[in-house]
Amino acid sequence: MEILLTNDDGYMAKGIKVLAGIMERFGNVTAIAPKTHQSGMSMAASLGLKQIAYKELSADEAEHATFPLTAGEASADEAARAEGAGRTKWSYLDATPASCVKFGLNTCFLDRFPDVVVSGVNHGSNASSASCYSGTLGAAAEAALNGIPAIGVSLDTLDPKADFSVVIRYFPEIFKMIMASLPEKKGIYYNVNFPNIPAESIKGVRVGHQGIGRWVREFVPWNPEIYARFGITPEMLGQSSIPVKEEGEELYMMVGDYLDDPQANTARSDHWLMREGYISIVAHNIDTTDRQEAARMTSLGFDRDF
Repeated sequence: MEILLTNDDGYMAKGIKVLAGIMERFGNVTAIAPKTHQSGMSMAASLGLKQIAYKELSADEAEHATFPLTAGEASADEAARAEGAGRTKWSYLDATPASCVKFGLNTCFLDRFPDVVVSGVNHGSNASSASCYSGTLGAAAEAALNGIPAIGVSLDTLDPKADFSVVIRYFPEIFKMIMASLPEKKGIYYNVNFPNIPAESIKGVRVGHQGIGRWVREFVPWNPEIYARFGITPEMLGQSSIPVKEEGEELYMMVGDYLDDPQANTARSDHWLMREGYISIVAHNIDTTDRQEAARMTSLGFDRDF
């Protein structure tokens, strides 16, 4: 199996190193990840005729994780790698996650598309409304747009040192089930979210739907101490702890509080499933047409000839 791997946290993130180890048991992995942090980019493409830097990484450079694996992760990772004969070819692109997929399909896989595109493991949840903004899922959507099976994988913590043991333990079987029963319908990509709890505490896996909610109080004055709460520094996000601003400018940052909509959600809402200790799987589609509303509009006489 030929696998194209990317993420939105950048090639130095721990999550993508973990996911590469998981995917090597299924085949050869071509990892093309953003050079810098690209969260919230959705399906944005790096357009504008600007220069886009690409670099293939040596074996030494491929040992890129900012933080080493824990003992539990390393043991599980070693066992997973031993099951397969695959390897990972690493590179980065100074562009968005969707652009990384575009680049791969137009260079490494120009003659034959990969069998699957996998994106992640994202540091942070991509359930509920977060799925609309996610660069992790934007990369998966780009693959789906080209008719390629695609899966986004996320763990519900922003900690750059996160313990991904739960993903190492349970994602391989989820991946095998998805790939063994792919639908004929094109445009589908799968959003897999793991709660940030020990593997032993996971209750199971549930197929759900996108939850509904929104963020409020999203913009606050820029304060690097807020990063520290999540174990992050501005430099990890490609920024500076001492930013430069023009005269008259004020600096803000997006944080916000999530406001749930209990009346719009059900027991199968993805973020509710995670809250209850389940791994959530949601099938998204790049066709965002609301067909019920389209039919209603037609019945109201919107179709006219002039």
